Amino acid sequence: MNEEQAIIVERKGRVMVITLNRPDAMNAINGELCNGLWNAIKELDADDSLVAGVITGNGRAFCAGMDLKAFARGEDIGPLSEFVRTGATKPLIAAVNGFALAGGCEIMLTCDLIVASKGAKIGIREVKVGLFAAAGGVFRLPARVGYAKAMEMALTGEPITAEEALDAGLLSALTEPGEALDAALALAARIAENAPLAVVASKTLVRAASMGIEEDKLWEMQVPLQKKVFSSNDAKEGPVAFAEKRAPNWTGS
Repeated sequence: MNEEQAIIVERKGRVMVITLNRPDAMNAINGELCNGLWNAIKELDADDSLVAGVITGNGRAFCAGMDLKAFARGEDIGPLSEFVRTGATKPLIAAVNGFALAGGCEIMLTCDLIVASKGAKIGIREVKVGLFAAAGGVFRLPARVGYAKAMEMALTGEPITAEEALDAGLLSALTEPGEALDAALALAARIAENAPLAVVASKTLVRAASMGIEEDKLWEMQVPLQKKVFSSNDAKEGPVAFAEKRAPNWTGS
């Protein structure tokens, strides 16, 4: 299987849908899947006609984590560290069905918003196989689920249910089984109604704040973003469209 087969990319209006496509292996991460995912993310960010992305999994899992058989053979699993460190400039939504475990959980945590179906299991299980969640899981979970739950998940390796994840504040929505992707697409469509530059600026600052960056630094970060957004064509278009009681025609410029 090559990376084009391991990842399916579709466009639905202004939203890119990225499907992890190794269902027989519960979408475990190998080189082809990881390279395909990273290429899709770069395509998303480079295309001005796209405002947001949705990542989902084909079959009964979102992603079960690293392909341990490939890891044991010493195979390179590709640029996972690049993806989890930088994510996408544009908003990403995870649509979680089944299992999001280990590296799959870390792919999920790289997304800005998460929608999961009832019965889904989410966890970082690396300690059970002699590893730890080195793709961001151990230090991103506390901001998403709280210190106590994050520590429990990291040390026991035991997953939480989607229902527990909702209670912990990890999810934007909990759906019936099989409906996570539709809910994620609906959420992405709501985002795509808005001005692209403003969306990216808002994401950048919320994400920075969630990482514990001090407020003085956030004010500094905001200056170039505000200059770019407030002087844009979209900043002119928005008030005019409001006054004319019509939908705005965003250009992302």
